[in-house]
Order: sequence, then C-alpha cells, then structure tokens
Amino acid sequence: MSRPKPDPLSADAFRGFYADILHFLRKRTDNASDAADMTQDVFTQWLDYRDRAKVEQPRAFLFQMARNLLRDHWRRQKVRHTAHSDQADRDAEPVTDEQNDPMAAAQRLQRLEQLKEVLAELSPRRREALMLHRFEGLSQAQIAERMGISTSMVEKHIAFALLHCKRRLQSDPGTEQPE
Repeated sequence: MSRPKPDPLSADAFRGFYADILHFLRKRTDNASDAADMTQDVFTQWLDYRDRAKVEQPRAFLFQMARNLLRDHWRRQKVRHTAHSDQADRDAEPVTDEQNDPMAAAQRLQRLEQLKEVLAELSPRRREALMLHRFEGLSQAQIAERMGISTSMVEKHIAFALLHCKRRLQSDPGTEQPE
C-alpha cells in the first residue's frame, strides 16, 4: 500500500519553503534581517495572490517571488549608494557662482513649481504610483501590493504619468529642457 502524496499547500510544506527561501536570501544578501524581511514579504505576497489555487508548483513560484524581491532590493541598494556618493561629491565640491546666483535659484524654484502643477494634473492613482516609484524607490510589485492593483496597472500608471509630465514640461514655453 502506497503512502498518500503530501499536500504541496500544507502548513508543513510552507514551513519548509520558508526555511529554504530564508537560506536562499541569506546567502545572497549581506544582512540577515533584510533576508528575513524579504522572506516575510514573499509569504505576504503569496497570501495576497488571488490565483494561488492555480499555481502548480508553489515552491518554484515562491522562489521566483524571492528572486524578484532580491532584484528590487539590489536596485534600491544601488540607488541609495549612488545617491549617497553623489551627495558626498556635492558636499566636497566648492560652491560655484551658479549656486550663488539668485537668477539660477529663481529658475530652479520656477521649474519646481511647474513640476508641482504638472503632477497636480495627474489622477490621484497615477500620481501616487509615480511618487511611490520615483521618490520612495518602491518596486512596481511593492506599489501594486500597496495600492491593491496589478503590477501591469502600476506599469501603465507610471508610464502614462511620465508621458504626461514630459509632454507638459516640453510644451511649456518657459521650461528649459536638460540636454
């Protein structure tokens, strides 16, 4: 008599998946708490996933989610490192005449005001998706989870928002475009 095949969606199976994913992420990050957070995020996304019953190989699916989160983590680290390096470079640079020029400061403020106006023209959902992506550095998957929409919809919101900003800022006669 053969034993019944274990249920791939059982609690015991997920405990094993959790340990495997945690080990996988620990080997690839320099911080054990980041690995633990990402592992938790994998299972949070899994619980929020609507078509769980259709997933034929949950272990492979969970590892793909872990790889995606790891990729997002590395991107954020790279952005933080670049931003930190850029700030350190700016701090080390001497103050130039352009930085002391009141006209240049006024033009920068004017461009910021124009950008605020253009962002205010966006629908609240598109503006939120763009702000989360560009200013908070969240991945599209994280934005989708936070906003309760699909990743595809997040991509569309961001693309349309960027296109709108580009068109409006280029069509604005007083706006200079960077080269």
